[in-house]
Amino acid sequence: MKDHAIEVRGLTKRYGHRIAVDELTFAVPRGTIVGLLGPNGAGKSTTLRTIVGLLAPTSGEALIDGVAFSALADPASHVGVHMDGFGFEAGISARRHLEICRLASGAPRSRVDEVLAEVGLTADAHRRVKTFSTGMAQRLGLATALIGSPRTLVLDEPANGLDPDGIRWLRGFLRDFAERGGTVLIASHQLAELEQVVDEVVIIRRRALFSGRLDDLVTRDSDTLESRYFELVEGASA
Repeated sequence: MKDHAIEVRGLTKRYGHRIAVDELTFAVPRGTIVGLLGPNGAGKSTTLRTIVGLLAPTSGEALIDGVAFSALADPASHVGVHMDGFGFEAGISARRHLEICRLASGAPRSRVDEVLAEVGLTADAHRRVKTFSTGMAQRLGLATALIGSPRTLVLDEPANGLDPDGIRWLRGFLRDFAERGGTVLIASHQLAELEQVVDEVVIIRRRALFSGRLDDLVTRDSDTLESRYFELVEGASA
């Protein structure tokens, strides 16, 4: 088993004459939480979507457990995904949504109750998704990502809509997941919150501006992830 759960190697994605990602390279070590950061339009969503097989790279590659997503024999056991644009059928219950996902992933029937409990939605299992708050929908999205018992999670802004208690819960959940050997790649604009949970950061603006341990980025007492992020992003050409 390789040391990296995710590897992005020389990834380039073009849309006509526009370059969304340009020769991007980074790795996500197993058992870590890695934050993917960058301003709007920096290529974060393109990168995540390429990693999980929703987009084909123009050149380069994105690997999960050493192979492209399309080559994974049982993808739900390798990676769970929660991203903007992954909507729910509003008229069905949370339980029904997860049951459909369970059947698609080949997970055992017991997994539905397990993930509902993991994300704190057991009492709301029979509510229709259209009645959910944004924070509850985020928890349901995380439950969906977990349904196949994956070793790696790829999450896009999972704290959006969560109240302070929910954000604290998410932080604890992700840390526990990593301590049990799981890996998390998380894209977020909430820099102060990310600083409390990530082990490593990847800052991009089409290319990688920094990729490494948080401690190697925030080296001075006066440094914060936010201050170093803006130094790098504002110093990079648009």
